[in-house]
Amino acid sequence: MRKIRIGLFGFGKTGKLVANEFLKDDRFELGWVVKRTRKFAERYASRRLGYETKTGPIHAVGKLGPRFFAKHPVDVLIDFSSAAGYRSYRDAPDAGVRIVSAISKYEPEDLAALKELSAKTAVLYSPNITLGINFLLVASQVLQKIAPHADVEIVEEHFRDKQEVSGTALKIAQVLGLEKTRHVNSIRVGGIVGRHEVVFGLPNQTIRLVHESISRAAFGQGAIFAALWLADKPPGLYSMEQIVADMVARNVPIF
Repeated sequence: MRKIRIGLFGFGKTGKLVANEFLKDDRFELGWVVKRTRKFAERYASRRLGYETKTGPIHAVGKLGPRFFAKHPVDVLIDFSSAAGYRSYRDAPDAGVRIVSAISKYEPEDLAALKELSAKTAVLYSPNITLGINFLLVASQVLQKIAPHADVEIVEEHFRDKQEVSGTALKIAQVLGLEKTRHVNSIRVGGIVGRHEVVFGLPNQTIRLVHESISRAAFGQGAIFAALWLADKPPGLYSMEQIVADMVARNVPIF
């Protein structure tokens, strides 16, 4: 079976762990990595992560050139860079590249640009690509339908240096029809990777749905799931939430 060739945008803390997950998986080949700065450009992601092999050459985003994707073909592009990252791969669909975007926060115009790309290729977008958080999204919506009059609050906890409100928490609020400014509560302490809790308050009981990321490697495992699912899909805009909901409805194992 031919390996799925992966291109990765973003090589920060999370990007490195995501790259490592793909390097460990025999179903994939890490074709290249694109990062913001020129530091370590033209070296290899595998070497940067402690492997002996020369896999995943590193390219600086400012040096890609107009025919980058034709010269360096991959099957699926994984984006863990920034909200502006898509501007550097607008021509990827013309080279037959499918796209997985795991950016936590997009402005409306960014989402519109992703939708334009999805007219030419398969695009999967999820602000939190872990399987667990997307199961929590589905379970929260099911519970809200069962108990529509329950009070609902969202608590998100992250490391102390994270300044903005969690994009995942805002997504949960959106799908539950809540005002994000009133019902999303943020906690910043220590080195918490990410914890999201949806609290349903009823007159005589409380129901709590919790997801906690123990390591950022969970994002890499989610990206692997997404890449495998997307590899043979036609053009269109997909989401992890939709995939998980469909698998739950069909009683297909998720984990």
